[in-house]
Formats: sequence, C-alpha cells, structure tokens
Amino acid sequence: MARLNLLEETRFEKLPVTVYADEHVASRMVAQRIEYLIRRKQELGERAVLGLATGATPVGVYAELVRLHREEGLSFKNVVTFNLDEYYPMQPTAKQSYVTFMRENLFDHIDIDKQNIHIPDGTLAKEDIATYCLAYEQKIEAYGGLDLQILGIGRTGHIGFNEPGSAPNSGTRLVTLDDLTRRDASRDFGGKENVPTKAITMGIGTIFKAREIILMAWSKKKAPIIQKAVEGEISGEVPATYLQLSDNVEFILDEDAASELTRFNTPWLVKDCVWDDMLIKKAVIWLSATVNKPILKLTDEDYNNHGMAQLATEKGPAYNINIHVFNKLQHTITGWPGGKPSADDSQRPERAEPARKRCLIFSPHPDDDVISMGGTFIRLVDQGHDVHVAYQTSGNTAVWDTDVLRYVEFAIDFNKSIGKDCDSLCSTYEEMRRFFKKKQPNEVDLKEIRDVKAFIRKSEAIAGARYAGLSDDHIHFMALPFYETGKTVKNPVTAADVEQTVALLQQVKPHQVFAAGDFADPHGTHIVCFRIILAALEQLRKKEAWAQDCWLWMYRGAWLEFETHEIEMAVPLSPQEVTRKKIAIFQHQSQKDRPVFPGDDEREFWVRAQERNRETANSYHRLGLADYEAMEAFVRWKFD
Repeated sequence: MARLNLLEETRFEKLPVTVYADEHVASRMVAQRIEYLIRRKQELGERAVLGLATGATPVGVYAELVRLHREEGLSFKNVVTFNLDEYYPMQPTAKQSYVTFMRENLFDHIDIDKQNIHIPDGTLAKEDIATYCLAYEQKIEAYGGLDLQILGIGRTGHIGFNEPGSAPNSGTRLVTLDDLTRRDASRDFGGKENVPTKAITMGIGTIFKAREIILMAWSKKKAPIIQKAVEGEISGEVPATYLQLSDNVEFILDEDAASELTRFNTPWLVKDCVWDDMLIKKAVIWLSATVNKPILKLTDEDYNNHGMAQLATEKGPAYNINIHVFNKLQHTITGWPGGKPSADDSQRPERAEPARKRCLIFSPHPDDDVISMGGTFIRLVDQGHDVHVAYQTSGNTAVWDTDVLRYVEFAIDFNKSIGKDCDSLCSTYEEMRRFFKKKQPNEVDLKEIRDVKAFIRKSEAIAGARYAGLSDDHIHFMALPFYETGKTVKNPVTAADVEQTVALLQQVKPHQVFAAGDFADPHGTHIVCFRIILAALEQLRKKEAWAQDCWLWMYRGAWLEFETHEIEMAVPLSPQEVTRKKIAIFQHQSQKDRPVFPGDDEREFWVRAQERNRETANSYHRLGLADYEAMEAFVRWKFD
C-alpha cells in the first residue's frame, strides 16, 4: 500500500527522484555511494571508473570523499576519473579552469595516481580538437566505460556543457556556450565578457553509456529547471530531459531544488493532504490563478474539477473557504509597517505598541535597502519611527575600475584647486593606472583601489539613506570581515562577524529588524548576511529581554518576490512613493545603467524593483483585493 501511495505521489515524475532535507545530507549520501563502489571494486581487484562534474553542486561530495580518505582510510589508488568538460580556450593553471577546481577540491587531497586523471584539454589548437575528443571517448571505452557518472544541471537544462539543441547521441566535442550559462559563470571570471564562449564537453551519448548516472541539484535557483527535467516532455530545448530515456539514472535533490515538483508544489493534485492554514491559502490562490477568477468567485465545481475536492469536503463549502483566505490576505495589507498606533492589532501584521519603534534595516550590499524596501524605509521614517540602517558589506567588488580613476582624478583636481599638495595622491593614481593596464580577470585589486571602491559605495549609501530621511548618526557601516577579501569568493563566517552584529543590535535595541531573506542562492552574500543576523539575534534572545520582543522581518531582492501565499505583510505604495523609492535607488550611481554583476536580468535595478513591486500589487488585485500602484512584501521569521 505504501508503494502504491508513493507511485501516486510521483506519477508526474518520469524518472527516479530522491529528496533529502538539505544539500549537506544529500552530498554525504552520494559520497557514500561512491565509497561503496570504490571499495567493492577494490575487493574484486578492479578499477572504479568515475565521471566527475565541476561547479558548486559537487563540492560537498568531494569534501566528504576527502574526509573519508583522511579519516576512514578510503584509498583512490584503483580509481580512474574522466571529467565532463573544460572551458575552451583555458590554461590548466588558470583559477577558473576545471583542472584547478578538481585539484583544489579533490585530487590534491587524495592518493589518486595522477595518470588516472583525465580532464579535457583547453589548450589544444582548434584543428586538433576533433581528434582529441575521439581519443577521449576511446580512452573511456578502453577502461571498460564509466561505472558512475556524476552530473549537475545548468539553468538552461545543460548537463556537462550540452546546451539546448544538443543531440541525444552526441559524443565528446567542442560546443558553443549558451549566453545564460556564460552569465551564470560571469562572477568567476570578473564579468561575462571574460567568460570563454566555447567548451569541450562529453556528449549526452557518452553520459548515457555510464552504468549509473546521478544528477544532483541544490537550491531554489535550480527548482524550475529540475521540474522541467523531471516532469516535462523530452526535448532538445532542455537536454537533461533526455535522461528520462535512461534506466540507470537517479536525481538526488535537496528540498529547495525539489520544491516545484508536483508532489511538493501542488500536492493536492497527487494525494490527500493535511490541510493547515498555509496549505489552504496556497491551494486557493493557485486555484484562483488556474481558473482566472477572484477568490470570492470560486465555486465548489472549481474545487472539484481541479483536484481540491478533499479540501471542499473537509473544510467547505467553498464559499466559506474563500472568505477565510480572502480575509487572511486582506489582513496582510497595511500602510503602517511599524504598526498603527492605538489600533486593534489582533488582525494586523505588526504590533500597535510601542507607537514609536526602533527599527534596524540590515542591507547586505550598500543598495539592497532602497532597492528591496525603499518605499517601506521611507514610510517608517515618515511615520516617526527611530530608523537605523546598517550596511553589512562594503560592496567594493561591484564597482567598475574606470569609476575609481574618475573619482581619484576628481580628488586630485580638488586638492590642486585649494592649493594642497597632491604628490602622494598622484603617485597612487599612477600606480592604479599601471595596475589596471595589466590586470587579469578576477585579479584582486590593490588595497588602495579596494578602498576607493568602498568609498564610492559608502558615499552612495549615505546619499540614499539621507534621501530616505536619516541623519548620519543613524547610518552604520559594518564592513563585515567575511566579505573583505577583494575576491568574489569570500572567507568563511567567523565569530567576529557575529560579535560585530551583536554589538550593533545591543546599541540600537530594535523592536523591528529588517533583513534580506533571499535564500535561492545558498552561496550568495544575502544568505550569509542573514545567517549572521540570525546567529546574533539568537545569542541575544538568550540573555536580553528586549531581544525576545524583537521581530525579524525578511524582504527580498530585486529579482524575485515571495510567493503570494507566503506574504505576511504587504505595504502598498502610492505613485508618489514609487517615485521617491526610484530616486533613492538613483543615488547609487555606480550601480546604475550597467552594474558589474547584473545577473541574468539586463534591466536596471530601479526598473526591476518597480516592476516587481507592481506585479506584487497585481497579484493581490487578481485575487479580488484592492488595486494598488505597487507593494513591498515581507515575511516574519519564526524563532524556535
């Protein structure tokens, strides 16, 4: 019976999927399977032939394999490896090369024989590549084929570098990279313009020959493409869908990457549900969008025809459910993000008292505050709350080199105009120019250059916060140590980051904390900064009475908003407030027009923010609520 239930739940899934709580547990499980294969082959006196992947996804697997080698005696003497791909052209000593990646994450830490390591050669002359690729295939076959192939998945659906349009029987070859793939790699290369346009990759046909294939994916960022790969039709537009044709494949996911699969996203379509308030709210909002009706117009027939008969039977009639959800949504809307004084707050998202709250807005980068919650920021100040803003990092990696020269040239001219000696500054300026002429992609800037970039971001943040109405003594610059590496790859968080945050919280003693709740990219600055705030608050809650009464509100960035059913406070903005928010964003001139790291969205930040806020308002209006110009959305963090 349990097996039948599982089949019903997974009936939309066209290949085996195993979901773990998080990427750490999943990575350990994959590493254990590799360990089992290696040890079994050792007992038989055979070689274990592994196909290996690169990128952020397998890092945890490799770390666990290294631990197994060091602590549990796992030997790699009988292991032969073939890597999936390599950029072309690419020197093996380059920081971005997959040779460097594999050495740093695995090969330099285990006892594998170097002659057993095979990685596509990114230094070949173009006319030699076809012959080399054929030889690569033949070498895999000479070792008896791949016992196990590890895969990640790109947001284009590529496996290896088999981009959309790849044939299911393709072999190892030179390919052209999709623009989205290059944008995703841009941070590693210091800009998309530095990312190679081509790569050498194993083909889909080569991957298919492996006796076992494991595709891994972590984070919500991968959820949309995972849903297409697992539940979608087989198509060259999503190369990973070809894996549906294999009898030897398994997808191993964390809960976030699996979140858009039917059994997790719309479970009422595949099984009976335990209907708590959150699931009811999500299902009714989904139904409203599916049948294109406001919530209050949904009927029992709509429920019955769209997999929600159980809900209508248990909690109905439909109209009662509709009223319940409509009221829940209505109560999230407030023009008083700091609480409405002397009002009944039993149905409001924030407390009425104290009427004047101390509010601390944490901004991971120097512009996240105004981009993500600029309207609410201004509203809190206008309504008389004691608002502080804290910029957690300097953001100094996201400034163009040309801006540095422009600002230093201004300083030189200014010093000359008031008769000050500028020999030292001029000398530094010339040193900067020499450095920029020979600077390599992602090379760490000189300290003086990093300082100027930080000063540029700082001056813009001050201008934005002042525009929102803050005095200078309410503007805090933290420069958390984990960030200040000068590199795109940051240091691990230490006690120093948390202690600095604790000190600021104790200084302000806020009733409200606002923090960036962007968890889609677990390696991004936002999630790191949020974890630091959380660690600081949890520490303070154990000993400080005020901290136990401090509410933590999460906002989202310029790209994605919370799902409508998740929103717990929606702050409507008037057309005039939208304009004020836009002007606050404009203060960040170094990020305007074309920022250094734009992601995969070519729109300017103010456009992204404005259109996202407008869409949030539209989503409420389509559900039958009032039609506001724009809305900023928040979710409250629930402490244990």
